[in-house]
Amino acid sequence: MSDLLPTIAVTTGDPAGIGPDICLRLLDDASAPRFGARIVVLADRSLLAERAAALNLTGSLRDWNPSLPAQPGTLDVLHLPLPVVARPGCLDPANAPYVLALLDRALAGCQSGEFAAMVTAPVHKGVINDAGIPFSGHTEYLAERTGTHRVVMMLAGGGLRVALVTTHLPLKDVPAAVTRTAVDETLRILHHEMGHKYGIPRPRILVAGLNPHAGEGGYLGREEIEVISPVLDHLRREFGMTLLGPLPADTMFSPSVLARGDCVLAMYHDQGLTALKYASFGHGINVTLGLPIIRTSVDHGTALELAGSGQADPGSLFVAIEQAITMAERGRSLQG
Repeated sequence: MSDLLPTIAVTTGDPAGIGPDICLRLLDDASAPRFGARIVVLADRSLLAERAAALNLTGSLRDWNPSLPAQPGTLDVLHLPLPVVARPGCLDPANAPYVLALLDRALAGCQSGEFAAMVTAPVHKGVINDAGIPFSGHTEYLAERTGTHRVVMMLAGGGLRVALVTTHLPLKDVPAAVTRTAVDETLRILHHEMGHKYGIPRPRILVAGLNPHAGEGGYLGREEIEVISPVLDHLRREFGMTLLGPLPADTMFSPSVLARGDCVLAMYHDQGLTALKYASFGHGINVTLGLPIIRTSVDHGTALELAGSGQADPGSLFVAIEQAITMAERGRSLQG
């Protein structure tokens, strides 16, 4: 019965990028997996029709109606209108409100129970800011919209799960943001969500240091001694968490070290995600931990140069949808 299947909302991201392209690949029976869920794509219907024609994709677009069963070769579309016509590869600040409207509608559906999860295609942070709208990323935006004090960005793929204490910050601002509170709250969220979203109730977490060689006993920085280690000691003692570290980041991703953990906590963006994207680019995903909803995403950007070319790989989107479905089903089973 279709009404027993979870409904997953997929936002198409910036209309000038590859988001519409990869979402339209859900029409392609030769490449799209058979999902055990209802998939609804949030986009301007005309945009999708024009891009599908340019990509020579067959199939039909249908207005979203939850009472209608899924139909092979048909993409269910929840229409939201573009302010101005979008051209592949050409960013337009006038369409920034549309990009955020997609997120707001998917979020509202998740909060109301209409959708079991949301999956997001890439947005372009720069053009949203050019429109006069402060925006540092999906993670931060959804945290603000849900009133969540702290969320955790985690990428998964290539056999790795890497979470971050800080996300989209200039490197010069990272040390001040790596506080005891930030490390403590991030670890609590990561520990909890590894159980609820991944079924690992007692995860082994590998924790990176901030400095080269994890500070070299204080000679290369004291954050490991004064910030990170005291938090790890407290959480081990008070809650019995299995936390290994602080570890030197340059050797933490070696197979022998990774074998000792279920996930990694890095202190900043490139410290953790360079290794993960090397191992999984194009098929990794982004998961936001700590939200009151399920949100997964692709692990790549808008790739403006590929928009409308037919060369965009939908692999990461498909994995993000599959993981959102798995998390939704696990959440439903936990609720009884």
